[in-house]
Amino acid sequence: MTNLSNKLSLLQNRKLNRKASRIRSQKLKGIIAALICSLFFSCENEALYDQYQAIDKTTWEKDKEYYFTFEVEDISVPYDLTLKVRNNNLYPYQNLWIFCNEEQPIGPLRRDTIECVLADEFGKWYGHGISLYQSSFPIHTQYKFPHAGQYTFSFRQGMRDDALKGIQEIGLSVSPSK
Repeated sequence: MTNLSNKLSLLQNRKLNRKASRIRSQKLKGIIAALICSLFFSCENEALYDQYQAIDKTTWEKDKEYYFTFEVEDISVPYDLTLKVRNNNLYPYQNLWIFCNEEQPIGPLRRDTIECVLADEFGKWYGHGISLYQSSFPIHTQYKFPHAGQYTFSFRQGMRDDALKGIQEIGLSVSPSK
């Protein structure tokens, strides 16, 4: 009789093991499907252009201009253009004035002046970070480029200092509008 009960017990254990194995397999398939879906959704709004340039020795000379060049093929899509600034604790001011030039494939050079407010009136930095702060400033939102081709944006500091300390990097991001 014990031999028969041992066989029954062994068969029940095998059934339970198979059922547990099926449940684990279904959970694993669900996790893999969720990871694949999140991968597709995370790549949905990829930037057309996203680049930084380091400021020489974290001192931005008055006559030094930084250039960002990219190609626009689809002019039917509206884009968001964002200037990015990375500053450290040595930056002596609350704001940063920047002269911006936009060179289009066809047409005149467009010029603008951008004020980047980096800190509040008490000196607390607005950007994200601990000793290096990153801030973003919109240049254009929902902007449709007028012509397909190569665009060049250039930035020059517009402060009174000949050598402006504390700005480590500037960047430009061009992304399809959401």
